Amino acid sequence: MKGKFIVLEGPDGSGTTTQSKLLAEKFRSMGKEVILTAEPTDSAIGKFIREQLKLKTIPSASALQLLFCADRAAHIETVIKPALEAGKIVISDRYVISTLVYGEALGLDPDWLLRVNTPFLEPDIMMIALPSFPVCMERLKKRRKLDVFENAKFMRKVHDLYERAIHDDPSIRHIDTEKSLEAAAKQVYEASTQ
Repeated sequence: MKGKFIVLEGPDGSGTTTQSKLLAEKFRSMGKEVILTAEPTDSAIGKFIREQLKLKTIPSASALQLLFCADRAAHIETVIKPALEAGKIVISDRYVISTLVYGEALGLDPDWLLRVNTPFLEPDIMMIALPSFPVCMERLKKRRKLDVFENAKFMRKVHDLYERAIHDDPSIRHIDTEKSLEAAAKQVYEASTQ
């Protein structure tokens, strides 16, 4: 029995982590087996990425995106595929689109980004959480520590690229996380069961 692979994407401050957790809780309350994961992962590569994001500048944008790809490739083989083969629901907080969006916002060639991300497993359901840009920034201001990406100029680019992704791919479900937490969670659940 094949499981279901659900991905929730979005810029920093969009609520992907909160909504991923709520969706996992909802499925678990229904007796489903769920693997909740996020990128970067908790692997050695993922931890190294997190350290890089704490720096004031990114030494190499292309190297960083390749690290994300390496982290993802290992995670698919060791966690995601086995869980899906066991019939579990896998919910990922971020995936390929994040690499495409953040990489392009860093000035990398979109065609190159697409090529290095093409081999990865396709999700069954792809959602992008996207409130308005001012709401994202307001939420980021409440965080104690911001990573190297979380400044207004860069985040504006990221937000615009996520908007473009929704516009360009009709299979992506847009989740309006500007609404109440409950309304957004309902929208996420409905999208994930279609």
